[in-house]
Amino acid sequence: MPDGVTAASPSQGTAFSIAQAVQWCTFSARTVAADLQAIIDEREELVGAFAYLDPAQLATQAAAIDAGPKGPFAGVPVAIKDVIQTLGMPTAHNSARYRGVYSGGDAACVDRLRQAGAVIVGKTETTEFAATQSGPRTNNPHKLGHTPGGSSSGSAAAVASGMAAIALGTQTGGSTIRPASYCGVFGWKPTWNSVSREGAKMYSATCDTIGFYARDAGDFMRLADLYEFEPCEVPKTLKGLRIGMTMAPCEDRASPETTEAMEIAAAVLREAGATVEGLPLPEGFRDLPEAHRRILWREGRSAFLNEVRGTPGIDPFFSEVVDGEPLDPADIRWAYRTADRARAAFDETMDDFDLVLTPSATGPAPEGLENTGDPSFNSAWTLLQVPVVSVPLHKAGRLPVGVSLVARRYEDRRAIAAAKLLLPDPVAPVVPEY
Repeated sequence: MPDGVTAASPSQGTAFSIAQAVQWCTFSARTVAADLQAIIDEREELVGAFAYLDPAQLATQAAAIDAGPKGPFAGVPVAIKDVIQTLGMPTAHNSARYRGVYSGGDAACVDRLRQAGAVIVGKTETTEFAATQSGPRTNNPHKLGHTPGGSSSGSAAAVASGMAAIALGTQTGGSTIRPASYCGVFGWKPTWNSVSREGAKMYSATCDTIGFYARDAGDFMRLADLYEFEPCEVPKTLKGLRIGMTMAPCEDRASPETTEAMEIAAAVLREAGATVEGLPLPEGFRDLPEAHRRILWREGRSAFLNEVRGTPGIDPFFSEVVDGEPLDPADIRWAYRTADRARAAFDETMDDFDLVLTPSATGPAPEGLENTGDPSFNSAWTLLQVPVVSVPLHKAGRLPVGVSLVARRYEDRRAIAAAKLLLPDPVAPVVPEY
């Protein structure tokens, strides 16, 4: 029987182990779906990860997989963030304007998963248009009453609580990596535009990126194959890797728990034979958070103009973006110029390093669901458009704290492979509790 899959829990293994079990006929896709539905019935009321669920659709999809050819993700339960169009399911963006609205087809990223045999579980909760920090109703399954992060709140929580093996999110600031850290799962923000964003709600053309969650970093490598990412040299061992370590540009916001997580990661890497040293900051790096803010402000004005004009009661954030005082054109040009120069400088800096080690979040998940937490440690890497993999390496009491591995653009496979080496074993699904 494939690793991670047991007769008692056919839906609770890794995506790879579930697909193997279905391909080998150890289990049918219908058995996996039925087991998953029982988990959802038990846990969803507490976690609130899903904006849309239909058990009949889940069963129908699974039956179709059993009756046809078995692709590389055969029977794997996948949850989709509710700003990504999904055939046969509404895409509401957590907005009253789109409640109950169905699209005519799948977004490109969802279509690719269906082609591979994945079973779409449902649509996961998000902040409105994946843009605000006002939290949805979703709880952190590690400690109910704490945020799972955002804006991919439901996607991270669903994977952490065993209600999906894989989930799709998005990231414009820190919306994939921060929830991965808070929920204690692996999170991957790929190189910008390496996964098509066709069919996903637009916020920032410069930053919006489709992201992924899994309980095993190895599943990301199979997703990289599915989406046909570029090949690159990948480490077979941590020994000899050159790791640049930084908590900039927001080191003053790191909690003691985040500092401890970084120290643990550095110690594990050094013990395995990697070299870990301070990363010299490329020119303009400390200006990236401000450049990111200005770019999102300008691109958000165009992205949300129609929503503000057509949606009574929309979150005040959007009205502020659209109707607030516009930026000076010179300030906007400065932001784009700063980002362009920093990307080139980072490429040169990485001539001396294989990867960067940096925090995934400022600390553990805050208490309360009103705010999804501080994305300070994510915005610079998002604007650099580089791949980031969050590794759930540490816990502060019951709450996880992740660290991130960053690679150069289009070297996603290197960061994924190193994440698997840093934490080889899958993380177990969490039974939610107060």
